[in-house]
Amino acid sequence: MRSLLPTRADFAAMTRDPRRDLLAGLTVAIVALPLALGFGVSSGLGAEAGLATAVVAGALAALFGGSSLQVSGPTGAMTVVLVPIVAQYGPGGVLTVGLLAGVLLLALAVLKAGRYMRYVPAPVVEGFTLGIACVIGLQQVPNALGVTAPEGDSVLMVTWRAVEEFVRAPNWTATGLALGVAAVMLLGARWRPAVPFSIVAVVAATAAAQFFHLDGAAPIGALPSGLPAPSLDFLELSALGSLLAPALAVAALAALESLLSATVADGMTTGQKHDPDRELFGQGVANLAAPLFGGVPATAAIARTAVNVRSGAGSRLAALTHAAVLAVIVFAAAPLVSKIPLAALAGVLIATAVRMVEAGALRAMVRSTRSDAVVLVLTAVATLVLDLVLAVVIGLVVAGALALRAVAVQARIDRTDAPSEPPAVHGDAEHVPPSEHIATYRVEGPLFFAGAHRVLLELSEVAGVRVVILRLARVTTMDATGALALKEAVEDLGRRGIAVLACGIRPAHRRTLASVGALEALRDREYATGSEALAAAHAHLGRTGPLPAGTA
Repeated sequence: MRSLLPTRADFAAMTRDPRRDLLAGLTVAIVALPLALGFGVSSGLGAEAGLATAVVAGALAALFGGSSLQVSGPTGAMTVVLVPIVAQYGPGGVLTVGLLAGVLLLALAVLKAGRYMRYVPAPVVEGFTLGIACVIGLQQVPNALGVTAPEGDSVLMVTWRAVEEFVRAPNWTATGLALGVAAVMLLGARWRPAVPFSIVAVVAATAAAQFFHLDGAAPIGALPSGLPAPSLDFLELSALGSLLAPALAVAALAALESLLSATVADGMTTGQKHDPDRELFGQGVANLAAPLFGGVPATAAIARTAVNVRSGAGSRLAALTHAAVLAVIVFAAAPLVSKIPLAALAGVLIATAVRMVEAGALRAMVRSTRSDAVVLVLTAVATLVLDLVLAVVIGLVVAGALALRAVAVQARIDRTDAPSEPPAVHGDAEHVPPSEHIATYRVEGPLFFAGAHRVLLELSEVAGVRVVILRLARVTTMDATGALALKEAVEDLGRRGIAVLACGIRPAHRRTLASVGALEALRDREYATGSEALAAAHAHLGRTGPLPAGTA
């Protein structure tokens, strides 16, 4: 547990360049404010839930997390998971799920599960990000069109119904605000990347809605002037059993997105390296605390983390400053924030979804190999149509299957000519005439369940020889299936009167071969080198004599 807690070095780093960290934190807070409001509204618990999450989870994850540059809070990916939970269990169910997810994340940290993030293939991550971006964008369609969000669990169906309602009664004010905010953010980011155009666009849209009294620009609504007192009244104790599966999904998503974000942050800097297990611990603490103040489950945010790094942050002080600035806004500016049009927040999230998609990275991934393209597209489609965690599982399973297939095809078996006389006669076994009564096979690559029987199938077709020599020195991997396939081949040849000799068995493979009885099948016919095996084959041939002429 001591390795998961903050250290003196963490606090010492905050004093190195506090001015730069304070400015970076202020910049991130300006960017995070509309996102926190938007994701809170999108989750179904309201803008105040998004702000509470950004303040509480943002501060605790910054203090206890495993990355000095990570910024946490409500995110689009988490919102996608929460919407169906809100629909089925209500706000209390969501907050209970957050607590359970926090406990699960703490357990993952103690079990040191963070290291396994490195095994998630890049196409799965890219496909997941693309799918999340599509879901976030589609979720904003009702607010962007100024219609009440239709009922339904499928984001595609909800979007279609919202469009149908808009066609019946168009609300061009909401649409104009949403598209205007999105356009300002996207074009402004190209013109002046350092300027927080999200807050500029939201302020402009709010001012326009208030000054011109625009119809159809529904505001967020009243916000509490401060964080609520900690409470456990939301606990759904009677539904804990049914909430465990959603909690697992939330915890898995929080772990995946947080560790991915920390990896991105490491790549954007020099000399920074996150602790994955401690990052899980920090996210667990954050998700335990956020629901107590009415916040939704949180995770690290890649976009806000990137802004933090680009703004010059060097320690945890920047992320802590971001949370403190948002807390001041909650206490001092709630009446102003409550007047922000929902359509403006929809525009912010639409622009965020567009910026999540790295077109260059997607093109490179699709062009790399056909397998990578299949995994990326399948994960993206599954993310859009199915549950997010299920989409990642599908992507991992397909990626694993394709990887195994790629490895399995590397295994091969080649027949080589055996000398007509033993090496003792001719000296160099590679330069003597071949013997038609001895077949030598060189097995190369992995001999495991994905392709062992395919590789050894050629042995079942051997005919017209007295002896088969198996050269196994180039077998790189062998599992029980490969060892069993080898044993079956040896026994099959033996029943047909063909002696099988083996040479070059690696020490690492002996235990596997012994466990299935393959070494017993090769007893007294196993040799260290090919020359020894060849000499033994000629000796056997001398005892039994060659096959009669014309024998097949």
